[in-house]
Amino acid sequence: MTLWGGRFSQKLDDLAWALNASLPIDQRMAIQDVDGSLAWADAIHAAGILSDDEHASISLGLDSVRKEFSSGQFSFVPSDEDIHTAVERRLGELIGAAAGKLHTGRSRNDQVATDFRLWMLQAIPELAAAFGNLQSALVEQAEAAGETIMPGYTHLQRAQPILLAHWWLSHYWALQRDVDRLHDLTKRVSVLPLGSGALAGAPFAVDRAALAKSLGFAEVSQNSLDAVSDRDFAAEYLFVCSMAAVHLSKLAEQVVLFTTAEFGFLELSDAFSTGSSLMPQKKNPDVFELTRGKAGTLIGLLTGMMSTLKGLPSTYDKDLQEDKAPVFQATDTLLAILPVMAGALRTVTVKAERMRAAIDSTMMATDLADYLVAKGVPFREAHALAGKAVRAAGEGNVRMEKMSIEAYRAISPKFEADVYRIFDPLESVKKRNTVGGTSPQSVKDQIKKIKGD
Repeated sequence: MTLWGGRFSQKLDDLAWALNASLPIDQRMAIQDVDGSLAWADAIHAAGILSDDEHASISLGLDSVRKEFSSGQFSFVPSDEDIHTAVERRLGELIGAAAGKLHTGRSRNDQVATDFRLWMLQAIPELAAAFGNLQSALVEQAEAAGETIMPGYTHLQRAQPILLAHWWLSHYWALQRDVDRLHDLTKRVSVLPLGSGALAGAPFAVDRAALAKSLGFAEVSQNSLDAVSDRDFAAEYLFVCSMAAVHLSKLAEQVVLFTTAEFGFLELSDAFSTGSSLMPQKKNPDVFELTRGKAGTLIGLLTGMMSTLKGLPSTYDKDLQEDKAPVFQATDTLLAILPVMAGALRTVTVKAERMRAAIDSTMMATDLADYLVAKGVPFREAHALAGKAVRAAGEGNVRMEKMSIEAYRAISPKFEADVYRIFDPLESVKKRNTVGGTSPQSVKDQIKKIKGD
């Protein structure tokens, strides 16, 4: 059974049928399709299209179909072109001719848009919760890190000392923006297209506001042409997923680097590492490399969606059948990555001594400039003098904290014996006590804000 075909004298070519059919993809929206159909039955009953008996029969039949899907007992047949066809076909088998009245005033155009939005409204909280689990792992590591210090990097060059906890939390805040974007997207997803028909609207007195409320939508679409063609929400969802994947890739890349012998700052648990088929000594961070790699895949899904949408000439076009697969794939990819990353980070071993050993006195060169500023030297001059001190230490092959006071005073008479105090990296960290800084107190404040204390 198809939901169309009365004007055709030939059945669709078998290969064309296979290309046209979308059931392998959209069957994922089975529950949403049934829920939307139940709400539509209520709406057209209230509009006088269905009798009380017809409404009761359709509702009971759809309840049975929903139970079949929920229990895994639903059986598809070769003639099921899509999930909408499958549901209506099965309803007809259960209740007979009355099933044919369910589609009155409704098109697959507004039906599929409604199903897709319902699915996404249910997927967003699940995805947000998975992000929350990874964020919790980052906060746990930050709390465990205490006052452990590490080199901070710009341009992948050692820059200034920071707290390890501050580094963990930097990734928390990036992911929080992703979660915020997901929640913000909800209001644009929560717009009901049902009742728009194929493109021109429903010809019956359907109470769309009541329909929206029954399905949990926040508002009703205001233009039927736009409603059946709008996939902005799908593109935006894919952007959020792609942006999150970029953040995950950045975290993954740093973990990959920090677990190398060259850095040696972190060590992964065996449970989240793999080996080499040739080299027995290898311990590879494959889960993080895969995370990094899948970011490219998710960006590709977003690019594909945008390319599909930019060429559409009218309201609904069959191109839009390509909208769901990338959204489903992006969701599945993130839901596979996030719990693995959370588990890996919770079991990582921190090599605090190795981190501390990677901090050398040249990383306090900014503190040296600040020292001079405190003695009245303009910052630009202080910056140049601190640079000369770094050069002098390098040319003399001596650590800056070991360079003689005479050498410092040769650079500037402002240097005094107390200059050596600035070369304690923990003291350098403690000075960064502004909101958002790396000081122990600032980091504690970050954690309090995260926890809502």
